[in-house]
Amino acid sequence: MVVSVISKIGKGLNVSSLTSKSFIERLIQEDYKFFTGVPCSLLSGLIYELEDQKWEARYVPSVREDAAVGLCVGAYLAGTMPVLLMQNSGLGYCLNAFTSLNLIYKIPALVIMSWRGKAGKDAPEHIIMGDIDQELLKTVGMEYSILSAENCEEVLKKAKQKIYVEKLPYTLIVEKGLFDERH
Repeated sequence: MVVSVISKIGKGLNVSSLTSKSFIERLIQEDYKFFTGVPCSLLSGLIYELEDQKWEARYVPSVREDAAVGLCVGAYLAGTMPVLLMQNSGLGYCLNAFTSLNLIYKIPALVIMSWRGKAGKDAPEHIIMGDIDQELLKTVGMEYSILSAENCEEVLKKAKQKIYVEKLPYTLIVEKGLFDERH
C-alpha cells in the first residue's frame, strides 16, 4: 500500500504516501461500507476515488460536518459501518453531535480528518485549528492517531478495536501529502 511519490513542495524530495485507491480497498476489507463528508484538498484523492469507482461501498457528500455525523449515525443504525471524511476546520461544527449522540449512545464511526494548519504552515484561517484540533479531541474523549504510510496497519487495528468492540468514534489525522491529491 505504500508508494514513493515526488513531493509538490520540494523537487526530488521523496515522501511516503498511500494511494487513495489502496486505502479505500483496505477500509472496505474492514467492512467500512458507507462514506460521507465535506471536501478537503488533502482528502481529494479519496473523494475522487469514491466518486469515480464502482465500490462495494457508498459515498454520500455532505454540506456540513455535523450533517455528515448524522448521516454516519443513520448508516450505523441501518447496519453499515460509516466513515466520515472532513477537514479539521469542521471539527467545531460536529463536536456537539459527537458529544451528545455518538459518545453517549456508543455509535461508532471512523473519522478521517485532514490536518490543516499543522505547525503554522498553511493559510491563515487554518492555523488556530491546526494548533488545537488534537486537544479538542482529547477534551471530549475522542481517541485519535496520526496516520502515516508506515503505521497504517497498526493504526487501523487500533481504530477497529475502538470502533467495532468499544462502539466509539475513532479519528485518523491525515497530514498533507499522505494521500494523492486531485483537483
